[in-house]
Amino acid sequence: MERKPILGVIGGSGLYELEGLQSVERRAIETPFGPPSAPVIMGDLGGRTIAFLARHGIGHTISPAEVNYRANLYALKALGIERVVSVSACGSLREDFAPGDVVVPDQLFDRTSGRANSFFGEGIVVHVSVAEPFCTDLSTALCDSVNRVGGVLHRGGALVTIPGPRFSTRAESNAYRAWGMSIIGMTACPEAFLAREAEMCYAVMAHVTDYDVWHIAEEPVSVEMVVRTLQANTRLAQQAIAGLLETLPPDRTCACGTALKDALITSRVHAASEARRKLALLLGHYLD
Repeated sequence: MERKPILGVIGGSGLYELEGLQSVERRAIETPFGPPSAPVIMGDLGGRTIAFLARHGIGHTISPAEVNYRANLYALKALGIERVVSVSACGSLREDFAPGDVVVPDQLFDRTSGRANSFFGEGIVVHVSVAEPFCTDLSTALCDSVNRVGGVLHRGGALVTIPGPRFSTRAESNAYRAWGMSIIGMTACPEAFLAREAEMCYAVMAHVTDYDVWHIAEEPVSVEMVVRTLQANTRLAQQAIAGLLETLPPDRTCACGTALKDALITSRVHAASEARRKLALLLGHYLD
């Protein structure tokens, strides 16, 4: 029988593997959008199957702007995965979100440009709703798991995604604070939007590594600062994921699984045949 992971994990900076996996299998998956960042690692943890994908590739060789987000999400979808957790580094834009804390955001602000941010086009038009960009059910379960393993957790807040790979200027950082943003990162967009188009639940476990550059009493963010804090939080992330895997119900009750039901605007009879073939995994049951 084909193994179907109950959860997909996309590991960002600092999380490049999951410990304790049994019956490990590496899957090199071809997608219509090119190769994903790395082979998908499948394994069993506590008797349940999980899949892991290193967002920045093996050895962290892919910058945020170079990540093939469409291929990554498509590869996980092809394995039958319905829920995805992103583990990411972030900078804090609030005094009360301290380095070492974990944030599970509930809103998203996209400042990126030039990234392929949709699976659709080229003859099929889809307008998906992302008013609530993260799955509330999965985010709640993730928060519960972080709490159980003793993490300092903040539930909610807006995550602003910047292009990278450079860090912000102080003027930019202060502007984001004035806009009401809580944390800052480089990868949630378009990842969250693609997950919604693929009808997958998506939540972010963001690990605060620094105060970006706005906090005049702290050193400006650096790679060394980010890596040091992430190394300290790696075990927390591993434990939280293991706990989440134990408690996830087999079936979803949220609306993520039907996100495209009213989003397809192209007439079925006029949908381009090549696009239909390319997107069959995502749209097949709506176009039939």
